[in-house]
Amino acid sequence: MKPAVLIIGADKGGVGKTTLARTVLDYFAARNMPARAFDAEFPRGTLKRFHPPQTEIVDITTTPDQIKILDTLNATEVKISVIDIRAGLLSGTLKAFEDVGFFDAVRAGEFTFGLFHVLGASVASLDEIDDVMPYCVNGTYFAVKNFVNETSFFEWDPVINQSYFKKTKDAVEISIPKLTEMAYEQVELAGIPFSTFIANRTAQGQPGSYSLVLRGYVRTWLKQVFAEYDRIDLIHRLSGPQGS
Repeated sequence: MKPAVLIIGADKGGVGKTTLARTVLDYFAARNMPARAFDAEFPRGTLKRFHPPQTEIVDITTTPDQIKILDTLNATEVKISVIDIRAGLLSGTLKAFEDVGFFDAVRAGEFTFGLFHVLGASVASLDEIDDVMPYCVNGTYFAVKNFVNETSFFEWDPVINQSYFKKTKDAVEISIPKLTEMAYEQVELAGIPFSTFIANRTAQGQPGSYSLVLRGYVRTWLKQVFAEYDRIDLIHRLSGPQGS
């Protein structure tokens, strides 16, 4: 498998980008595909709180941290790199990666690339699609509808809805169901991966004391999310055309 980069982001905030990144890391682990992660919510970081061993906090606007990510793609044995982009930095990050030649390398077949563009319900997301889709010409653009806030995604307005589907006709669409709020909050408080919560384990690997009911809700939800990733054949898409 050639090195693969999966960026998860949106220029709009509050659409659940880090939640998606957490599910992706759980998914790769469950499918025995080692992945490393970069948390671009510098300096605080959120993803690293849940997946500390494999996550590094980076300031993606700086050259040294861009080097830390891109110059190590061929050097590391871990072939999948997940980058959780802070709100407002997606377009700028893609432009910077273009300027340094990353997308030329993707076009040349050195790396594979995917973008999880997490959409919001506002019309601003339509403008974002125009901004970011061109970077996915040689990769895969995933239009992610995250129902974290029970978002309606333009269905209420036929004109806007038609415009949305026209812009994303070449996209791979993903729908992430809503997780029961109490279950989500308990995982947040525990500060552990969803899969660890389901297994009733603490961050230190000790037996936990989490609610059977809430663990059940998280298990059912994560199974649905994994089914979406299986449906779109996420691992194969990141493996490249020949799976090399």
